[in-house]
Amino acid sequence: MGAGERAAPAPLPDLTLDPIIRAALAEDLGRAGDITAQACIPPDARLTAAYVARGQGVVAGLACARLALHALDPQATFTLKAADGDAVGPGRVLAIIDANARAALSAERVGLNLLGRLSGVATLTASYVARTKGTHARIIDTRKTTPLLRSLEKYAVRCGGGANHRFGLDDAILIKDNHVAACGGVGAALQRVREHAGHMVKIEVEVDSLAQLAEALEHRPDVIMLDNFTLDDLKSAVALAAGRVTLEASGGVNLDTVAAIARTGVDYISVGALTHSAPNFDIGLDAI
Repeated sequence: MGAGERAAPAPLPDLTLDPIIRAALAEDLGRAGDITAQACIPPDARLTAAYVARGQGVVAGLACARLALHALDPQATFTLKAADGDAVGPGRVLAIIDANARAALSAERVGLNLLGRLSGVATLTASYVARTKGTHARIIDTRKTTPLLRSLEKYAVRCGGGANHRFGLDDAILIKDNHVAACGGVGAALQRVREHAGHMVKIEVEVDSLAQLAEALEHRPDVIMLDNFTLDDLKSAVALAAGRVTLEASGGVNLDTVAAIARTGVDYISVGALTHSAPNFDIGLDAI
């Protein structure tokens, strides 16, 4: 692995993916199953087909296609020709299957939906990561994910070279502006949190001004989120913090602004668009 390169993320366990895949299949099969496949395909017919990329992007979610197929045909073969995290171009074969034809076609849409969705997230993440090259800033996601698909979408962010923010409300403390308002100030909120947080729990607080940043620094949180700061204020914040705390920039981040934000010296840049606005990556299943 060369300098600056990051290892591919560990795959999600099948145990995590399988309930999601089966629920999606149950939604699609409905009350009577795939009546089209049942009507026109002999029960013992076979299909050999390839998952093929239609554009340029980063792959994520191949296990979803595999599990969808194996849920309906446990004896099917699913031969990988690419791996999650790979950059691919149009026409690249990602996997080849040989399966019962009815099963393959009944599982096709669920597999492609999840594969295309996750590859879209990975592809968009990679675009953001590329624009921060030459800085030490890391691109991270948020909790703005599709309900029930958070673990998959955050995995796709990792496939695209990004990193994960907290997964839920229970794995880190994040004091947002409304928490601050309810507590009566940044300092008061941090003081209360210190009284309740376990020693293994990280504490982050959101600030929207340099004055709030100075107040937060007195209470030594683990991370300070700089919300909708101007570029000049981000630079001032980095100077004021002087390496004493991890700084996360948030708000107003898009592909046109992320490079300049990264150059201010912040440590992390959180981007909700990675998961709430990623376009689908077009992948097809073509008979061969």
